[in-house]
Amino acid sequence: MNRNNYDTLGNVGGMTDAGFCPDCPTQTIYDPPITQYENYFHPQIVNVVQNIETVKQHHCCPVYQHYYTHTEKNVMVSSVKRGKNVKTSSKKRSKK
Repeated sequence: MNRNNYDTLGNVGGMTDAGFCPDCPTQTIYDPPITQYENYFHPQIVNVVQNIETVKQHHCCPVYQHYYTHTEKNVMVSSVKRGKNVKTSSKKRSKK
């Protein structure tokens, strides 16, 4: 296995993969240290006194009561259809 992955680069400088082997020196670098913490927790009793105040609020809200009246009237209706009020279907109107 080639550690520099030169086998995936193809031809470099007109030479084949088998004939190309660069002399690259190994380098060493040092990263800054990583600080790692381990946390341990221990119970500590803390007394909390909470005062509760109850406020009773009174509100007026509308409650609707409906009252209905009723009237009657007689109307004479004619059974004769007028030509202007007769509607045609939308299919007949769209064809021109």
